[in-house]
Amino acid sequence: MMPLSSFAVLDSMPSTQRWPEQGWALLQLLLVASFSQTEELVCRQRGDPESPQLYKDAEIMLGGIFSFHSSWKDRQDTYNQKPLPLQCTSLNFRGFQLAQAMLFAIEEINNSKDLLPGISLGYKIYDSCSSIATSVRAALALANDNEVAWAPSEEPCTRFSQVQAILGETSSSPCMAVATVIGPFHIPMISHSATCTCLSDKKKYPSFLRTIPSDYYQSRALAQLVKHFGWTWVGAIRTNDDYGNYGMVTFTEIAKRLGICLEYSVSFFRTDPPKKLQKIIDTIKSSTSKVIVAFLSYMDMEVVLHELSHHNLTGYQWVGTEGWILDSQTAVTDTGHILDGALGLSIPKAHVAGLRDTEMFTEFWEALFSCKFRPSKSSSEYQSVCTGHEDLTGVQNSFSDMSLMPIFNNVYKGVYAVAHTLHGVLNCNKSCSKIVHLEPYKVLRFLKKIQFKTKGGDEVYFNENGDPAAKYEIINWQPTAKGIVDFVTVGLYDASLPADKQLNLQNTSLIWAQNSQEVPLSVCSEKCPPGTRKVLKKGKPICCYDCLRCAEGEISNSTDSITCVRCHPEFWSNAGRDACVRKKAEFLSYEEIMGALLTAASLSGTCITNVVALIFFRYRHTPIVRANNSELSFLLLFSLTLCFLCSLTFIGRPTQWSCMLRHTAFGITFVLCISCVLGKTLVVLMAFRASLPGNNVMKWFGPAQQRLSVLAFTFIQVLICVLWLTIAPPFPLKNFKQFKNKIILECALGSAVGFWAVLGYIGVLALFCFILAFLARKLPNNFNEAKLITFSMLIFCAVWITFIPAYISSPGKFSVAVEIFAILASSFGLLFCIFIPKCYIILLKPEKNTKKNIMGKGTQK
Repeated sequence: MMPLSSFAVLDSMPSTQRWPEQGWALLQLLLVASFSQTEELVCRQRGDPESPQLYKDAEIMLGGIFSFHSSWKDRQDTYNQKPLPLQCTSLNFRGFQLAQAMLFAIEEINNSKDLLPGISLGYKIYDSCSSIATSVRAALALANDNEVAWAPSEEPCTRFSQVQAILGETSSSPCMAVATVIGPFHIPMISHSATCTCLSDKKKYPSFLRTIPSDYYQSRALAQLVKHFGWTWVGAIRTNDDYGNYGMVTFTEIAKRLGICLEYSVSFFRTDPPKKLQKIIDTIKSSTSKVIVAFLSYMDMEVVLHELSHHNLTGYQWVGTEGWILDSQTAVTDTGHILDGALGLSIPKAHVAGLRDTEMFTEFWEALFSCKFRPSKSSSEYQSVCTGHEDLTGVQNSFSDMSLMPIFNNVYKGVYAVAHTLHGVLNCNKSCSKIVHLEPYKVLRFLKKIQFKTKGGDEVYFNENGDPAAKYEIINWQPTAKGIVDFVTVGLYDASLPADKQLNLQNTSLIWAQNSQEVPLSVCSEKCPPGTRKVLKKGKPICCYDCLRCAEGEISNSTDSITCVRCHPEFWSNAGRDACVRKKAEFLSYEEIMGALLTAASLSGTCITNVVALIFFRYRHTPIVRANNSELSFLLLFSLTLCFLCSLTFIGRPTQWSCMLRHTAFGITFVLCISCVLGKTLVVLMAFRASLPGNNVMKWFGPAQQRLSVLAFTFIQVLICVLWLTIAPPFPLKNFKQFKNKIILECALGSAVGFWAVLGYIGVLALFCFILAFLARKLPNNFNEAKLITFSMLIFCAVWITFIPAYISSPGKFSVAVEIFAILASSFGLLFCIFIPKCYIILLKPEKNTKKNIMGKGTQK
C-alpha cells in the first residue's frame, strides 16, 4: 500500500530544490485527503493526468519509461499561470527499439505455456522525453494510475501499486530520480542501460536493479586498458550528468593508482551553449596528450563529433565506453573519420531470437505509427505520408538498426526477470494461484534472489547491490574499403577473474588513429631508461618528469625508476649506471712491478747480508772482525737478514696471520738490530774508558753483559708486541672509504697505540744509539767504528722521520710500499755503513787488517 503523490510540474527546478516542494505537496495531499474524506468521500488526483504512449491492459501490468525523444523546447515560466506541458523534440528511434524489445518479451511470455501459465502481462509505456522531471511524473503515474477520482480503501487515500515493476530508464540521472521516488514504496525498477556506480547504493536506491554492469567495473577496465598500452598522459571528456561524472571519478581514482595522469578533464551536455563546446575544442587543440577517454552518451558524442569534424581534429586515439563505442549511428555520423581506430568497452554481443523477424517488426511499426505519420524532414513534427498498405520489409533506418542488440537483450532479460519473479510469487506450476493484490516488497524480495537462464543461454541474477556480473568486450573501430566501420572484438574483460587475468587482449591486429598500425604514444615525458631516475617537474603532475643520471655507486636497472639504489660496498656502478659490478680488490702483490721490485730489493739485501756474513766468518780470526765483539757483528748480520725478510710479509693479500706477523716481526727484528748496534756503540765507549789509567770498566761490560743487554732491549719489544696482539691485534680489512671504485685490502692496526708504541720504542733506541755514537766519533782510534755507527743511525733516523708523513699521506697499497721502502732503506743503511768499509779492508786492503793498524800504532806514510 502506498500514499498518493502530487503531480506538480517541477521541470525547471534543480533536484536539490525539488524535495522541499515535494514536502509541501505531501502536506497539501494530506489536507486534500482529509477534506475529501469528510466532504466528498473520494480521492482526487492533483495535476494533469499522464497518458502512456503505449498501453495494453492485462491481469498483471508492467511499466516502462523510455526516451522516444531526445530533447525538448525551452520555455520561460512566468509563475503567473499553470506551466504548459513539456514540448518534446528530436525523435529518438532508439527509444522505440527499446520499447519494441520490451513488448517482444511480454508477448513471448504471454504465449509461453511454461512461464506464468494462464496469466497475461500488460504494459504501460511512457515517453520521458529525456527529461528527469517527466521521468518522475511517468513513474508516479505508473504507481498511481491515471484515474482522476476513486473511492478510498480502508486507509484514507491509499491504494495498491498499479504496476509490479518499472522497466527503464536509459540514463543514470533519470534512474536516480525515479528510484528515489519509488524506492520507499518498494516498487522494483530494472534499468537496461543506467551504469552509474552510485546506483549500487542500496541505502539510497533500495528497489533499483539493472541488467547492465556498474560503471565501477567499466571505469576500472578503461584504466587498465589505457595502462596496458602505456598511455600515461591522457585527456578526458565526459557527459555532465551522473553517468559521466561518477564514471570519471572512478576512472580518475584508478588511473592515479596505475600511474596515469589526466592532462585535462572537461564535462559537456548536449544542451550546453556553443561557447562551452568551443572551449572544449580549444582545450583539446592546446593539449599534448594524444589519447582521449570519452565517458559520453551516444547523444552527447554525436554533438561533440560534429564539432570535432568542423575543426578537423583528427589523429587522436579515442577510448570509449559502452555508451557510444558500439553505436552504428555514431559511426555513420563520423564523416570526418575522427573516431577511426577508436578502442572501447561494450556489453558482450547477444542475440534475441525473433526480435528482428519481419512480421513482428512490421506489426510493431504499424502499431506505433498506425502507418499514418512519419517524421518530417524539415521539422520534428509529424506529417501524413502513409496509405496503410506499405511494405516495411526493406526499411533501413536508425529504427530498423539492430546493432545495439546487447542493450535490447538487457531489456529482454529485465522483463523475463520480472516474469520469473511473479512465477515464483504466484506459486505457478501448471497453473498459478489466484491473483490477489501483490505486495511490492514481496515482489522485490523475490526479484533480488532470482536466478535463471534465458533461451539464449544467458544467466540472469543480481548480486547484493542489484548488479549483474561485469563482463565487457573490447571493441576496435576498423574502417573498411567501403567506407563503413567494422566493430571488431579484440579482447575481453571479466571482473570475476583474478586481477592479473581480467584483461585479455586477443592477438588481433588493431587499427589505431588515422589507420596506423603502430600503437600511438601518449606520454608527458619519455620513459627514463635504466641508469636514470625520475625527478618530478615542479608544478606538474607525476607523469611529467626529468630523467637524471644515477650518481656514482648507484644504479637503476628498470625503466622509469623512481630512485637509484646504492650498490653493495663491494660493488660499484658500471658506466651505464644500470648494473653493479664487483670492485677491483687492490693490494700490493708480487705480480705487479712495484711489488716485484720491492721483493727483489728484499732478496738482494738478504743475499748481500749473507755474503757479508760469509766474509766475516771466513776472516773471523782477523783483527778487524774480532775488534768490537765479533759475536755482536754476527748477531747484527742475522738481525739484518730478518729485517730484509720481514718486508716480504707486507707483500701479498692480507690475511689474519700475515697482518699479525708483519708488524710484530718488523718491530722485534729492528729492535734486535738496533740493540746490537747500541751494544757495539757501548763497547766502543767502554773500551776507550778502559784504556785510561786505573779504569777497569770493561770487566762490567764484557761479552756476557753485551748479550744480556741485547736480550733485555729485545724482550721489552717482545712484551709490547704480545700485549698488542692480546688486546687488539691487527686484522685484514676491506677499505671501502678511501676509493669509490675499488677495495683496498689492508691490515688494520687493531690498536693504534700498540703500533705507535712499537715504532716509538724503535725510535727511542735509535736516537739513544745515535747520540752515543755521535759522542764517540772522535775517540782516538785508527778504525773507530763509532763513526760508522753514527752515519748508519743518521740514515736510519732520517728514513723513519720521513716515513711518518709519507705513510699517512700515501693511499692504498702505496702506504704499504712506503713502509717496505723504509724497512729496506734503513736496513741497507745499517749494512752498508757498518759492514761495507770492513769488507773493503778485508778483501782489498788486507795490509791494513792488522792489530797495530787498528790500534793506530802502525807507521804512517
